[in-house]
Amino acid sequence: MKRIKKKKQNGGVRVNGSVTREPSCGRKQKLTEIHQALISDPVDIETLRRAAASRGGLLTDDLRRKVWPKLLNINVYDLPYKPGRNVRENHKDYNQVVLDVRRSMKRFPKGMPTAERAVLQEQLIDIILEVLKRNPQLHYYQGYHDVAVTLLLLVGERMALAMLDTLSNYHLRDFMDPTMDSTKHILNYLMPILEQVDLELHDFMIRAEVGTIFALSWLITWYGHVLSEFKHTLRLYDFFLASHPLMPIYLAATIVLHREKEVKQTECDMAMVHHLLSRIPQDLPYEILIGQAQDLFDQYPPSLLAKRAALQSRKSLSISTFQAFQLSTLHQRPDSVLQRLTKAQGSTTSRHALPLRPTTHPSITTT
Repeated sequence: MKRIKKKKQNGGVRVNGSVTREPSCGRKQKLTEIHQALISDPVDIETLRRAAASRGGLLTDDLRRKVWPKLLNINVYDLPYKPGRNVRENHKDYNQVVLDVRRSMKRFPKGMPTAERAVLQEQLIDIILEVLKRNPQLHYYQGYHDVAVTLLLLVGERMALAMLDTLSNYHLRDFMDPTMDSTKHILNYLMPILEQVDLELHDFMIRAEVGTIFALSWLITWYGHVLSEFKHTLRLYDFFLASHPLMPIYLAATIVLHREKEVKQTECDMAMVHHLLSRIPQDLPYEILIGQAQDLFDQYPPSLLAKRAALQSRKSLSISTFQAFQLSTLHQRPDSVLQRLTKAQGSTTSRHALPLRPTTHPSITTT
């Protein structure tokens, strides 16, 4: 097994999506850097991305509520209206969305009152249907609600709607085609990464004919469906929101590599290996794996892997639009300026009201 090289790089974020990780620093220093980045004009997006990717991520849920919108170029003083009740009328995906949301009880904090969870589930249904209604080119997939509920629990209904809309058109775009061909294309990056790092492990998995479907739910839900602790899900969302759309598949590679010995000790049989890999241990060293995923991305970027024949036959919308998306985030004004500009426009509608700060249930708070 090759050792994953740690590259020494200058600070900053390259447009290709590779986020350099800052040296470990004290919590207070990191909090100060994030705060300074948020009040800079324009907002220092590169520092925010670096903070989200580095050890500990964005540290607190309150900071996530401030930084996540900036990472997605969302104006917190121009949020969409809450979905109307008519969003459910004659919607082709309504029944499937309701079924999936009703089955998502484990995604809500233990001990949350039934009535509170029921309200959030209704909001979740409306958010999903609203995004699909606004974007008829997008197609619902099972697992989409796992992304939506993570956003809803942290940032509230209106912000979750804005964030989900943006993610659906960029980071998650390949998963929202009418077929799974684009999703399979993204999964196809996994084995070439493993081949570069651990040829023996790669060949074992090829002989077992296990394929990559074991990582499907990891990829399309950003691991929200398979992690039991919400704090770990939020930490990964920090990383993914600051990174290239393919970063979840690089993390999948690090998880498989982390379990190398387990895999090789398993009978070389498709069912046995799939059974092992499809169940993610809940005690993974997430910070180490995040660092390794970034190192793998730096060493074997998508452009290098795409030269392989299996990855050349299909164009990824998530990849092809990412550079322009990242550039679009670099000229945002700080919230204090946005608030002043909004007031100067004399707007009195709820659309331009102060950003909603969700009332977070104590069991949702992770820091």
